[in-house]
Amino acid sequence: MTNADLTLAEEVQLHRGTVHILCSRFLWQGTCYQLLRLRNYGLSLVELSLSIQFDADFADIFEVRGTRRKSRGERTVPELSADSVLLGYTGLDGVLRRSRLLFQPPPQRLSGSVAEFALQLPPDESQTLRLSISCETADSPRRPDSYEDAWSAVHSAARRWRGQQCQVHTSNEQLNGWLRRSAADLHMMVTHLPQGPYPYAGVPWFNTPFGRDGIITALEVLWLDPSLACGVLCFLAATQATTSIAEQDAQPGKILHETRTGEMAALGEVPFGRYYGSVDATPLFVLLAGAYYQRTADLPFIESIWTHIEAALHWIETYGDLDGDGFVEYARQTDKGLINQGWKDSHNAISHADGSLAQGPIALCEVQAYAYAARRAGAELGAALGHRSRADQLLREAERLREPFEQSFWCEDLSTYALALDGQKRPCRVRASNAGHCLLCDIASPQRGRRTAETLLSPTSFCGWGIRTLAECERQYNPMSYHNGSVWPHDNALIAAGLGRYGCQNLTLKILGGMLEASALLDRHRLPELFCGFPRREGEGPTLYPVACAPQAWAAGSVFLILQACLGLRIEAVGGPGQVVFRNSVLPDSVDWVRVSQLRVGGSVVDLLLQRHAHDTGITVLRREGDAEIIVFK
Repeated sequence: MTNADLTLAEEVQLHRGTVHILCSRFLWQGTCYQLLRLRNYGLSLVELSLSIQFDADFADIFEVRGTRRKSRGERTVPELSADSVLLGYTGLDGVLRRSRLLFQPPPQRLSGSVAEFALQLPPDESQTLRLSISCETADSPRRPDSYEDAWSAVHSAARRWRGQQCQVHTSNEQLNGWLRRSAADLHMMVTHLPQGPYPYAGVPWFNTPFGRDGIITALEVLWLDPSLACGVLCFLAATQATTSIAEQDAQPGKILHETRTGEMAALGEVPFGRYYGSVDATPLFVLLAGAYYQRTADLPFIESIWTHIEAALHWIETYGDLDGDGFVEYARQTDKGLINQGWKDSHNAISHADGSLAQGPIALCEVQAYAYAARRAGAELGAALGHRSRADQLLREAERLREPFEQSFWCEDLSTYALALDGQKRPCRVRASNAGHCLLCDIASPQRGRRTAETLLSPTSFCGWGIRTLAECERQYNPMSYHNGSVWPHDNALIAAGLGRYGCQNLTLKILGGMLEASALLDRHRLPELFCGFPRREGEGPTLYPVACAPQAWAAGSVFLILQACLGLRIEAVGGPGQVVFRNSVLPDSVDWVRVSQLRVGGSVVDLLLQRHAHDTGITVLRREGDAEIIVFK
């Protein structure tokens, strides 16, 4: 930033571009730190005044999103000192929320809305102003650190985090940029709760724990960092529903959808203080527990949450199956809850071929796949804990689901699985990305799984950047909609992870290539929550969705799962020193090699190099500390 021409009596006193203003800001421990450095590039002394105007409306996040309230709380009188201002608001919930502004050095004049500084800048010299803005309540007053101390703490925390993490580096600098940006965003989004680390869902709308989002993010990075899955499982076990509460869509054993701590949630103006309106978070919780155990062999931890796993499995068998037909359905319990409760939860996300909206209770195809995988995971965990009869029962229940699923959901003429069954058990015969999640969970038959994969990567579904949520040949298709034609990175990552199970590694490369090229054209290589599904046009990047979260946790995690899918990588820590298994590894033409460093498997640490050759991918062990085995299938 710089100054415009400053005139007095029609004479220019300070020419444009004389003073440069550098602005730097970062967030740390509930405080926004800002630094302003003004430098005089002129040849004479510059005397000027600088004012910083400020205010705070204390709007609840749902007000920011557009919800209108009948009444609000009251602002308090600003509290002033020589170097600080305290703005306050007492909400209708009785909580005093405050914003504390601290200026260094103190301004020459300070009021409840403006700080004024009188500056003198000799030639080629600078002056620095620092401002911190802290969020606090009456019970948690906060005196922030200095800008320099906070900045040092940020860097120290980042260095410690990088030193503990598995590192991935490639020959492709665009891919490296995407990997670095995604890792940094995940580090930023992870909040350390009493139960452990948890990835908050997205900025700005979903900066809070979401069950589904946390689970999928943990799955995406499980091969790199299983500690995140442990934190997610601990938090969701601690917040698992134990009673039925209609206003919260809560039932015993159900896993949290989201939690909010704002004023409107506390007053019940929105139902999301602790809300359970997700049909898929509960089976995904069990699925994650099984995947975590395979990755770590941490049986004591699994034993500590076994009662929660059992409660989730019981919910799938009882409350989740509303009509006793073996499928898991959803229907909100009050008109305040979400109409649709799968990951596509907008009001018009589930439709029939003629465009009419499906009426509930609704059984989504991917939820049946999650339930199938959850039972299989529960069986493995039960057997490991010595509950043999329970494990056998869960395996039988899983296998009993396969045939009805194929009969009810497969659409021969569409070469894919129906999006859902409506309340009358009529299939929603539309080509949607949901079917790809069935590949991830192995519920699809081999032949139909491959046909589904080809449908998902056909021109009507694959826009050039990624797989659309809904194919462009469907009546509800709209490339600008939230769930009916847009492209979601996490959706593509889950589909990519399933393609290799059906021998479709070449299609996995297509997803990686599209997403990689999209990231190269986006700001900071950051994939947002979603972008529009318009067909790719030469010389242009993807069309942004205006209010998408960025950063967003499961979008940031997508690159790691897509890359894992291409490498055919699976880590088995159970029953021995641990195995790192590569099956049919492939790399795109734009990537000559991938180096994986500090990969921890049980008590071992390995560094690996994967190199693309003409007809296969070679794997070299660069370092191995411990007894972990490296197994390659080609």
